[in-house]
Amino acid sequence: MYLVSPKRVFKGNKAWEKALPEISKLTKFPLIVGRSSSTNSLRQKIIQDLNLYNINALNETLHFDCCEEDLNRLYKISSKNNCDAIIAAGGGKVLDAGKILAHQLSIPCITVPLSASTCAGWTALGNIYSQQGQFIKDINLSSCPDILVFDYSFIKTAPTNTLTSGIADSLAKWYESSITSSSNRDGLVQQAIQISRVLRDQLFLDSEEALAESSMENIAWRNVIEGNGLTAGLIGGIGGAKCRTAAAHAIHNAITQLQPKKKPLHGEIVGVGILIQLKLEEIKNDNKLADQSIKQLVQFMKKLDLPTTIGELGIDIFDNNNLQRIADFTCRKESEIHFLPFSVSPDDIVKTISIFEGQKITI
Repeated sequence: MYLVSPKRVFKGNKAWEKALPEISKLTKFPLIVGRSSSTNSLRQKIIQDLNLYNINALNETLHFDCCEEDLNRLYKISSKNNCDAIIAAGGGKVLDAGKILAHQLSIPCITVPLSASTCAGWTALGNIYSQQGQFIKDINLSSCPDILVFDYSFIKTAPTNTLTSGIADSLAKWYESSITSSSNRDGLVQQAIQISRVLRDQLFLDSEEALAESSMENIAWRNVIEGNGLTAGLIGGIGGAKCRTAAAHAIHNAITQLQPKKKPLHGEIVGVGILIQLKLEEIKNDNKLADQSIKQLVQFMKKLDLPTTIGELGIDIFDNNNLQRIADFTCRKESEIHFLPFSVSPDDIVKTISIFEGQKITI
């Protein structure tokens, strides 16, 4: 079964206002899920606007990343108050929590991204983390959201690093799908790969201009935020699991098991994972072009002030057995690392990361 897209997508300036009549047809007593105190004013606006349509919203805040404890608490609150939909307003983990909760309750889900950091507002997937932010598992949901509201004015309020993080996460679609699925003869998969290539090229072309002027009138900014929040989700919807994740996300999931002093954003970790995947392709798969790709990507990421090594994420891989812990988690049985067209062992990960972290990359 292909779960390609949300049933309705509202995007652009005043997308939220345009979506309200449709939202009012779907729900009268929703639970609004958010987290960050910095987005509280936006959530209050959402509640006030819903009231104008006689929608009585219950507002609840996540205490942690998308974790079982929070989901269980919100499930009980939703059930007790007979909530008839979930409105998730926030970043990727908030959107995941809202989707999973709606799935568990068998009620509609409305996603309202407040940044362009991921494509979580689009997809029929959710990731579960521990209270400490450690990746535990992903969950396949029964559907994409019923409504996705991608409002430029909401996205514009997000910090710059959420946009650059989203760029890195979106780039991973090309680097992961092109190696896992290039030999797949399924037409939709091949189309998904080509969309991911076009998205990569567009991000290379537009990202610096987008960061220079976060304006609704700036077409480069619109291209980048929509690439991160919409197109990246479509690629996974058309292409399936192997067009969504491979080594870059497997390494991300492993790195979250460690506890840096300042927790990096999802896409920041994935970006480093792309570089390590390319180094793995060079060493294990004799990819002659991988080194060139690494240099190109490092140059681009440095312009965006993205981390390019695990060390720059705030983690000393040679401390506290961190390197072996990353290797073991990356290669566990259910890991996406095994989507690669060649076998990878924990020893391969240890060797590759050791070389990568110690290598001076000239650009």
